[in-house]
Amino acid sequence: MKVKTILVSQPAPKTETSPYFDLSEKQKVKIDFRSFIHVEGIPVKDIRAQKIDLSKFTAIILTSRNAVDHFFRVAEEMRFSVPDAMKYFCQSEAVAYYLQKYVVYRKRKIYVGKRTFPELTKLIKKHKEEKFLLPSSDKLKPLIPEELDSIGINWKRADFYRTVMSDLSDLENVFYDVLVFFSPSGIDSLYKNFPDFQQNNTRIAAFGATTIKAVEDAGLTCNVIAPTPEMPSMTMALERYLKEVNKK
Repeated sequence: MKVKTILVSQPAPKTETSPYFDLSEKQKVKIDFRSFIHVEGIPVKDIRAQKIDLSKFTAIILTSRNAVDHFFRVAEEMRFSVPDAMKYFCQSEAVAYYLQKYVVYRKRKIYVGKRTFPELTKLIKKHKEEKFLLPSSDKLKPLIPEELDSIGINWKRADFYRTVMSDLSDLENVFYDVLVFFSPSGIDSLYKNFPDFQQNNTRIAAFGATTIKAVEDAGLTCNVIAPTPEMPSMTMALERYLKEVNKK
């Protein structure tokens, strides 16, 4: 069956140069965006209950832009002035670049991983004298604490924000040919909002091994998979799929 409509379970891109817009134009398909999940900050009183004293840490491990936002939110609400000597270990260049929203980049000690957490761990290992704080979501990949424990550093995790399922009730009678997911939480939100969801002719695209597993565990068929060596991005995988099904 041909594909005419796609729903991407993420916020709409903020730039006009997004590859999704190119894909929509080239393949003549309608692409909508809607967050199936969103992030909420955990109140400071709940963070204090985790026995977190920001003054006890000399380095911060930042795995996402959400982690950056909520670390500085909590610091402000706790009336903690982040010292200039604080070290920041960022999982990717994108996270490090986002840090400039809060600090003068060239005046801070910022260490940047290539992309994956194990790559960042190699940098962290070189600074074993530091006391590390990992501000995280309530849903954290097991790989991260496993990696940090394996290198024998002084570190502590604190939940600064949580992943919440969005209300999608307005989509109840709206149907798309393809649904695109990027996390297991997106699948959870689908069934929380639509407990009787049946895949039928809906195609499902999933990014990442944990998302693909969540799709399969839910008894659904995964029609489009990324990343792969040939298709490192979701838009590339979608484009190849569209060329196959829409040429008929």
